[in-house]
Amino acid sequence: MKQEISALMDGELSEEDANAIFDKLKRNPEAHEEWATYHLISEVLRQPDRVQTNIHMAIRDRLQDEPTVLAPPTRPRQDSRWFTLSAAASVMAFTFAAWLLVQNGSEPTRTTIALQQSTVADSTANSVDDYLMAHQEVSPSLDVYSMNSYVHTAVPHHQGDQ
Repeated sequence: MKQEISALMDGELSEEDANAIFDKLKRNPEAHEEWATYHLISEVLRQPDRVQTNIHMAIRDRLQDEPTVLAPPTRPRQDSRWFTLSAAASVMAFTFAAWLLVQNGSEPTRTTIALQQSTVADSTANSVDDYLMAHQEVSPSLDVYSMNSYVHTAVPHHQGDQ
């Protein structure tokens, strides 16, 4: 149909063929719209300044004819894929941190300490005992005849005692 309309506008059809196309245009609204589009293109090619106003008017009229849509504005759809990926990354990070804590805390490090006897500590402990006993006996806060004078507060620690 488009080729026939184009041939009609270019004056390439006979009078009988032109009348047949005019009858089709009257019966078919889509063909009539194509006819109007071809005429608009032709006008734009011949007189671009004059057609500019007609186009604006035609667009305005078509916009007024469109029904008004009363719908609430759509919320932007949040991409659930990013939420899922961030949640998975958080779980993996938490799992990795827990695994590190378990690995570091499961086996305590063992240190070997060299054992040796302390000879200086024994003599120091004995001198501290004598010093404490001397001061406990003459202390004004303690009763001389009580059991406190027989209590040793410094006890030497020997290797065999545990």
